[in-house]
Amino acid sequence: MTSLPRNVEVLEPRDSALVSKASELLGPRSRAGNLFPTEVTRQTYENLEVRLDADAATFWCYMNPTGRPSFTPPMLRDITRMQHSVKRMFDAAGGDSEPPFRYFVFASRTPGIYSLGGDLGFFIEHIRQGDRAAMTRYAHYAIEAVYRNSAQFHVPVVTIGLVQGDALGGGFECAMSLNLMVAEKSAKMGLPEILFNLFPGMGAYSFLTRRLDVQRAEKLITSGCIYSAAELHEMGIVDVLAEDGCGESAVREYIATNRCKWNAHYAMFQARQRVRPITLEELRDVVDIWVDAALHLPESDLRKMERLVASQDRRMAALRRVPESAVA
Repeated sequence: MTSLPRNVEVLEPRDSALVSKASELLGPRSRAGNLFPTEVTRQTYENLEVRLDADAATFWCYMNPTGRPSFTPPMLRDITRMQHSVKRMFDAAGGDSEPPFRYFVFASRTPGIYSLGGDLGFFIEHIRQGDRAAMTRYAHYAIEAVYRNSAQFHVPVVTIGLVQGDALGGGFECAMSLNLMVAEKSAKMGLPEILFNLFPGMGAYSFLTRRLDVQRAEKLITSGCIYSAAELHEMGIVDVLAEDGCGESAVREYIATNRCKWNAHYAMFQARQRVRPITLEELRDVVDIWVDAALHLPESDLRKMERLVASQDRRMAALRRVPESAVA
């Protein structure tokens, strides 16, 4: 099992020491001292694909996992590196300069899958070992990445989750952590953790209770149901409902239509965070409850998790057998 690196502090002004130590991710600077925006797209990630559309002022980031499409330790490591590189780009540009981009889009390259959520294999292994330290380290590392999403990386950018396919468990939580969610009609989202006697601890309660009342949020969490994008659009969780195969064009259309209103929208999302704040402390406290609950799972529930892992592996094996031309 790949070990997780030591937790990285949340990106805030006090983190200047961390920024200065991470020079290996920085590219050449212009005469004005700013990073060229294209430099961030030259960074190499094992599990992410990134590109910058300078004309649309949009940074696109796609999950493109080498293994199971879940938040494995290597995936979390790449997401964290990417988030820090975004923050450094804006810091290098300076407050008086044109920002590197205005919009950030988080999507997936796996056909039919946004993300299947947490690393169940990791959970099973360390729950059986009673390894609280490993579970807590994973949980805090994941929740810090989710928090950076919800805090817009502490830079002036509007963030968008583009869901094409299944977003389950932590995948659904990740999509909800961004300012806006665009989803294709065939996308399916839900929180299946209740099926193996657990609850979603990576932000679902926090994000859902900001969008829904507590009763509806808890009903969604405890139902274990998988919802269509249309149903979630009706609830107000999905912001833009796109036709199948048109998710990227729907994002581009949204940006083109609303770019002239970017200042108002960015300010509104800041106001949302001020009025109904989601803090790192809250997310950590909830995920610590999740760790306690996970470590108390009986063997019968761990076997249910194993069956789910096996199902995920069969799905990925079948997907890899499909010719690329059939899923392009």
